[in-house]
Amino acid sequence: MDAIQQHMLDTYRAAQLAEPAPPSPGRHDRAVLRDLYHHWLTHPPHPARPAFEDGTPSPGTRH
Repeated sequence: MDAIQQHMLDTYRAAQLAEPAPPSPGRHDRAVLRDLYHHWLTHPPHPARPAFEDGTPSPGTRH
């Protein structure tokens, strides 16, 4: 099931329950990417600090 089909199903369920419709897919993508970009500017990755909690290297790094 893709995002559009899930949104259609969620919208139908919300209508059946007289609840407000969920936001459309991708509505907040720009804000999320902007916040992520600002986070990376203020907290750049560092070799001594792993990008992931389990210590696996971040995608695109070589070992």
